[in-house]
Amino acid sequence: MATVDLLETSQEGIVTLTFNRPAKRNAISLDMLAALAETLNRHALDPLTRVLILTGAGDAFCGGGDVSSMRNRSDMPPTELAESLTQRQLAFRRLQTFPKPVIARIRGAAVGAGFSMALACDFRIASRTARFGTAFTRIGLSGDNGIAWLLSKLVGSAKARELLMLGDILDARTALAAGLITSLVEEDSLDAETDRFARRLANGPTVAFGCIKRNLQAAEHLGLMEAMGIESMNQANCMHTSDHKEGMAAFLEHRLPEFKGK
Repeated sequence: MATVDLLETSQEGIVTLTFNRPAKRNAISLDMLAALAETLNRHALDPLTRVLILTGAGDAFCGGGDVSSMRNRSDMPPTELAESLTQRQLAFRRLQTFPKPVIARIRGAAVGAGFSMALACDFRIASRTARFGTAFTRIGLSGDNGIAWLLSKLVGSAKARELLMLGDILDARTALAAGLITSLVEEDSLDAETDRFARRLANGPTVAFGCIKRNLQAAEHLGLMEAMGIESMNQANCMHTSDHKEGMAAFLEHRLPEFKGK
């Protein structure tokens, strides 16, 4: 699904998706969400895709939902509105379960739903211009798109309560100290550092990365024995990959492995 709200580029296994509404700080539109869900589904199945970078055009990552489109929502019955909101969360859910590494490249605002989008990525590389916040309570909302779950897992329940209820905007240094971002870099090196990080992942064992993500998802919900069973199956599947064979050969030959992602 092509849309000007979401741009897509690809180079040597690294796919970059760019929110493209810079005049509105890349506020999320329905077209953007639909395009993102379709694009993620396509690249999840594409063996040539090794890493995904999510970013925003202009001077913001994503300023959240488009508030101007929310005015008439309260006219809907709560159950109908909840169903509508759930359907809009498909892109967020697909991002959280994407089987390959996902990096958020963040400059400027990542607030509200934009914050949720960044938290759903595996890694967050931010410049010193980055700003983070839940922002929902500022317009009398409680938050959606998995933000309470994501924050609780990332920074703990107490800090999640603080971030969600107070709605303060955090600068990049504070976000780093809180464990919300992976790496903080200078503005003029953000693109290069993100590309370097992405290339490192793209050169890695893609199947194993996907299995690690599934192991971590299982660990969030299951007990030890059930999680160990899933780990065993994923480990067995990895043992049948070409990358495992190459990794073993490289180890025995005292050289760096050349993984192919299969």
